Amino acid sequence: MAKYLVTGGAGFIGSNIAETLVERGDAVRVLDNLSTGKMENLAGFLPKIDFIEGDIRDLETCRRAVEGIETVFHEAALASVVRSVADPLLNDAINVRGTLNMLLAAKEAGVRSFVLASSSAVYGDDPAAVKVEGREGKPLSPYGVSKLVDEKYAQVFHALHGLNAVALRYFNVFGPRQDPASEYSAVIPLFITRMLRGERPTIYGDGRQSRDFIFVGDVVRANLAAAAAAPAAGEALNVACGVGTTVNGLLEAVNGVLGSKIEAVHAGPRPGDILHSTADITKARRLMGFEPSLTFLAGLEKTVAWYKQRS
Repeated sequence: MAKYLVTGGAGFIGSNIAETLVERGDAVRVLDNLSTGKMENLAGFLPKIDFIEGDIRDLETCRRAVEGIETVFHEAALASVVRSVADPLLNDAINVRGTLNMLLAAKEAGVRSFVLASSSAVYGDDPAAVKVEGREGKPLSPYGVSKLVDEKYAQVFHALHGLNAVALRYFNVFGPRQDPASEYSAVIPLFITRMLRGERPTIYGDGRQSRDFIFVGDVVRANLAAAAAAPAAGEALNVACGVGTTVNGLLEAVNGVLGSKIEAVHAGPRPGDILHSTADITKARRLMGFEPSLTFLAGLEKTVAWYKQRS
C-alpha cells in the first residue's frame, strides 16, 4: 500500500484528502497540532489512520512524521490573510519555517512526491481579472508573501534534490467541514450558517469583488493528480473552476438554495483583500489533466445540505 502523510490533516481540506485516501485503501498518516483542525473531522475514519499530534514548526516532529512516507500532502498552514496582517511573525513561523521544515524532512527521508497547498493570494496586485501562472503581482499581505516563498522553496528542493514538489494555488475552496466559527472564516460557511439562522451576513466593500469558488472534492482530486503527474513537478498550478462569482452573486445563490430573501449588512473593505480573483486553469489541465467536476451551484447545494444536517 502507498504511504501518504497529510499535514494539517484534521483541518478542512486535509481531512477531506485523508478520508479519500482511506477510502481508496491507502495507508495514511495525519500530522496536526489541532490549533484549528478538529478531531471530529477524522472521527469517521480515525481507527484507519496513524495520527500524530504535533507542530510543523518543530523539525524533529516533521522528521518523525515522514518516516516511511512516499507522498506528502502539505496542508498545514496559517490560512488567513486577515490574521497574517495582524500577526506576521506567526504567519512566517508556520507558513515559511514550517514548510521549510517539512521540505527538509521529506528530502532527508527520500519522499517521492510533495504537494504543497499554495494560494491565489500570490497574485497580489496583479490587475488582470483572470490570474495566469507567471504573471504574479506584488503581494498584498504577509500571507501572500509566505505562499510565494513556499513555492520558491519547493521549486528549489525539486531542482537541487529531485523532490517531485508541486505547488497548487487554491482559489476559494468550500465544502463540508469548513469551520464557520472563527472570525477569520471564509465567506461561504459564514454566509450559509448565518443565513440558516435567518441572520444577515456581512459583505465587506460593495460586494462586486469576484472570487473563483471550487468545491473541496475537486481540490482533493487535484492533489491526487498532482502527486502522480511527473510533468507537474517543480511547477505552481492554479486550482479552481475558472469561473468568477461576485460576493453579491454568492448571496443571491445561497438565498436561492435556501429559498430565502435575506439581505446583507455592508462593512468597509478589509486590508489585504484582492478585488478580483478568477483562475486560468489551462496549465493544470495540460500538466496533470485536472478538470473540475462540479459547478459552483452544485457544490453549494451539497455544502448547504451538510450544514443543514449540523444545524
